[in-house]
Amino acid sequence: MRPAVPLAELTTLRVGGPATVADCATTASLVATVRALDAAGVPLLLLAGGSNLLVSDDPVPGVVVRVASDGVEFGADGVTVEAGANWDSVVAKTVAAGFGGLECLSGIPGSAGATPVQNVGAYGVEVAQLLRRVRLLDRASGQTHWVGPADLALGYRTSRLKYTDDAVVLAVEFALDPSGMSAPLRYGELARILGAGDGESRPAAAVREAVLGLRAGKGMVLDPADHDTWSAGSFFTNPVVPADAVDRVRAAIRDHLGETAFPTYPAPDGVKFSAGWLIEHAGFGKGFPGPDAAARLSTKHTLALTNRGEARASDIVALARVVRDGVAERFGVVLVPEPVTVGTRI
Repeated sequence: MRPAVPLAELTTLRVGGPATVADCATTASLVATVRALDAAGVPLLLLAGGSNLLVSDDPVPGVVVRVASDGVEFGADGVTVEAGANWDSVVAKTVAAGFGGLECLSGIPGSAGATPVQNVGAYGVEVAQLLRRVRLLDRASGQTHWVGPADLALGYRTSRLKYTDDAVVLAVEFALDPSGMSAPLRYGELARILGAGDGESRPAAAVREAVLGLRAGKGMVLDPADHDTWSAGSFFTNPVVPADAVDRVRAAIRDHLGETAFPTYPAPDGVKFSAGWLIEHAGFGKGFPGPDAAARLSTKHTLALTNRGEARASDIVALARVVRDGVAERFGVVLVPEPVTVGTRI
């Protein structure tokens, strides 16, 4: 174990206090470490890519278990990936091997094991559409087992795994298209770039290239030299407003802006609004609150909260609260943070 490791070195927001870290390079060592710590009653925090974590500046109690298992094994029409594998590298490998399906999820930072936890999605595709099963370590029994998507309560950027420590993701299996063609293209901007109609497919390699270009333009591809990428990606989820509250929100938007046209999307339980649009039209533009701030909104994309180089977790939290409260005051919509918080609260 490594003592006093700054978690700022292991998270994409580059904030977080010191912790004792146990590095697990194999699934066997991960299982053994978690079992041993649980048996000893030692608190633990699982960390892999660190892309969806906001860790406080205080020392982290117990042990941080760093998931670094990275095996990738292909079958005839799918891939099985160990939890610690870098997600974008996994996508790149599937495309290079001639498979389609995951290309719209290119450029997303983090680990493969986190994808079913978050039901990661982008550009019209989400993990739930491709997931076959997940191997879990049940921390209560110490046993491992596979579960299918039906057991995970997958929803918009969530699953039954997200807010519980009951299980540890060890591996994930995805269905792939051996033809090398992409998933049906449903995201308008991406389809237009590729000259595709709604629901059409294109070669996975071409789609991956286009997705990486779109994400890079929004500061959503990790780059150590670009502080717009020192973030947790989209910090707030797009809010789903219940059907009986939609008219109230629309009226609030018209009252504040005099606008009658704004982006919304159908959702099973109501109407989904664009968090980025709400943030910008609530008065929080790109780069808010200004160039001298340690933490500010990305200069490329209002939905990302960024560390400009010297920010602490407390700076990120303060900015998140200002944005959340401002949107709630103007439009009556409470934005929900996407990152998991450790030792702090938004």
